[in-house]
Amino acid sequence: MDNFLWVEQHRPKKVEDCILPEGIKESCQGFVDDGKIPNLLLSGGAGVGKTTVARAMCDEIGLDYLMINGSNEGRNIDTVRTTLQQYCSSVSMTGGRKVVIVDEADYMNAESVQPALRGFIEKFSSNVSFIFTCNFRNRIIDPIHSRCSVIEFTLPNSEKPKLATTCLSRIKDILTSHEIRFEEKVLAELIMKHFPDMRRVLNEIQRYSVGGVIDAGILAQIGEINLNELMKALKEKHFSEVRKWVVQNVDNDPSTIFRKIYDGASGHLKETSVPQAILIIADYQYKSAFVADQEINLVACLTEMMVDCEFK
Repeated sequence: MDNFLWVEQHRPKKVEDCILPEGIKESCQGFVDDGKIPNLLLSGGAGVGKTTVARAMCDEIGLDYLMINGSNEGRNIDTVRTTLQQYCSSVSMTGGRKVVIVDEADYMNAESVQPALRGFIEKFSSNVSFIFTCNFRNRIIDPIHSRCSVIEFTLPNSEKPKLATTCLSRIKDILTSHEIRFEEKVLAELIMKHFPDMRRVLNEIQRYSVGGVIDAGILAQIGEINLNELMKALKEKHFSEVRKWVVQNVDNDPSTIFRKIYDGASGHLKETSVPQAILIIADYQYKSAFVADQEINLVACLTEMMVDCEFK
């Protein structure tokens, strides 16, 4: 299945091929040049290249590495303990240090699993390095913070045009390799909608390419989120219309949806309801990082706004 996904099939194997801000790329390339990877905490938004560059560093140096998904098997402390004990205690096939990449570490329990990981960092410090990736750095316990070098995957405004252009060039090469015809302006629209979430960009490109061509015919599917329809449905308490709007827009990045609602809601609400709406939006945006079903979470948010807020 992974080989079918373009994000896996075309995942960069070298740091220099990763689409990253120069400062981050230089830091990671420095570890490769030294042939050593310290304990790292890579923090930033979804799809910006944290896991990709972690794997690329290991591949380039030639280090054995183990992947643990913090939002899946990483939630079970017994599984984590058993897996890590077996892996960290064994000898590396290459004879060098081993690496454990803990992906989405901020999903791990901060009172049980994360403290256990801290213990493994100390116990196997002589032969194992740990790389943690997370979306929310404040959800990682301090004892792990203090044992890692932190790299923030922030995107300076000055580098956005260059990185977006590089992303477009990479996408064009991928589509050409799969013999998919495309219109460059349509690719640019898709990239602008989801950038800098490179994973989301490539997933969407693959989804739209099933017909063998990406052209202006799909532009209607990637248009702007229409808030006016939503606010009208909320005001009139038409739940079915609210849910229909959610279904039409749920493929967008959750943080983008909540931001759009936050930016536009005040113009449709009575002044006394604005503070309540902000609290509701903030609460459900926070929950969106953990929930298994984004559609249910968004419907719950909008239902609460519909019930508790007064519209103009």
